[in-house]
Amino acid sequence: MKSTPHVDEIIHGNILEVDLHGRLTRVDYEDLGPAVERMIQRHGKINVLVTMHDFDGWSSGALWEDLKWETKHFSDIEKLAIVGEEEWHKWMTRFCNVFTNAKVRYFTLDQIDEAHAWLNG
Repeated sequence: MKSTPHVDEIIHGNILEVDLHGRLTRVDYEDLGPAVERMIQRHGKINVLVTMHDFDGWSSGALWEDLKWETKHFSDIEKLAIVGEEEWHKWMTRFCNVFTNAKVRYFTLDQIDEAHAWLNG
């Protein structure tokens, strides 16, 4: 039985759109890593849009991978837009500020167009 992916990614120039759903595992980070590395090599700094829709959080292994990734790419992200639907999703915006030099903003799901405009502006 094949597992359902927890990360869907779309790449537009220097913008990486990541839709998180379900519960992330360490394998999800292993799958996403190579594409992000290529984007950073190609563009230098990138912008990231993270949408949390029906997102339940991280397994302990995934949380560790997330922290390692954010530490490694501390200066590689110019803007990070977090789009969510729960209060803890908004809290993640403040948490992410510790691990990046990026400008970080939170948007609700009905503000997704504003998030896109901010990343492109």
